[in-house]
Amino acid sequence: MTRYTPGGDEHLFVEYSEEMTLEAFFTSILVSQELAVRKIDGITENCPANASLQVRFDPDVIAARDVQRELEDIEAAFGDVDKVLDTRIVEIPVLYNDPWTHEVLMRFRERHQDPDSTDIEYAARINDLSGVDAFIEAHSSTPWFVSTVGFVAGLPFMYQMVERRRQLQVPKYLTPRTDTPRLTVGHGGCFACIYSVRGAGGYQMFGVTPIPIYDVEQRQPHLRNSMIFFRAGDIVKFRPVDRAEYDELVAQVDQGAFQLRTADVRFELDAYTADQTGYPTTLVEALNGR
Repeated sequence: MTRYTPGGDEHLFVEYSEEMTLEAFFTSILVSQELAVRKIDGITENCPANASLQVRFDPDVIAARDVQRELEDIEAAFGDVDKVLDTRIVEIPVLYNDPWTHEVLMRFRERHQDPDSTDIEYAARINDLSGVDAFIEAHSSTPWFVSTVGFVAGLPFMYQMVERRRQLQVPKYLTPRTDTPRLTVGHGGCFACIYSVRGAGGYQMFGVTPIPIYDVEQRQPHLRNSMIFFRAGDIVKFRPVDRAEYDELVAQVDQGAFQLRTADVRFELDAYTADQTGYPTTLVEALNGR
């Protein structure tokens, strides 16, 4: 049952579920999109998240109870329609086990659950995988849903598109680090992320991508329309690369010549629910024009 909670005088927090599910996420993003389409006087912005939505409004123009009434009306309407999202799938190259995150994680071993192993070794072990290679395969072989963007500018939180029993889960560091390399591919709980900037962090570190996802100067082709690349509803497919390819991609980025692989897709929640193994494969095939 949806729960509505006031957030001061100007915000209404809407919680669709106490746990992250794609069903709750879909409700959040579809309500958010419809709310934007309606352009209700007094509602100034809304932000969908993993299983919730926060709406900002001007109380001098519209009352909180009227905002809630609009949201309830939108949610009720979605009970009779298919949950479909027109979005895009994006390929993100990753150098797993890179030297930069390795140097940082070794500096902070005293803050880690297992000081005698690396982050990715620890993640493989607690997920009952045979080793690092098996973990990389599990991490990169299936797509991920971007459920929300934030915490710091442009950072995507991603939810793995597999059955619940197969989801990779790793706790955060016991206490946060004071350093995380920019563009680190991290993981905390059941969520993957990409650190858009260098800074503090507590997620396990598995590798780095050479692809900028946030740039105020918008120098890259894929950032020309927005300084923040990711948006909620994007689908991400990680692709492992070796050091030679990583360096080549960095050079392309430096020259402004890198072309990000993306494809438009239509995601149907019922189709995914019916076949959580085969359906994601059809989305990935869109990157190859199939």
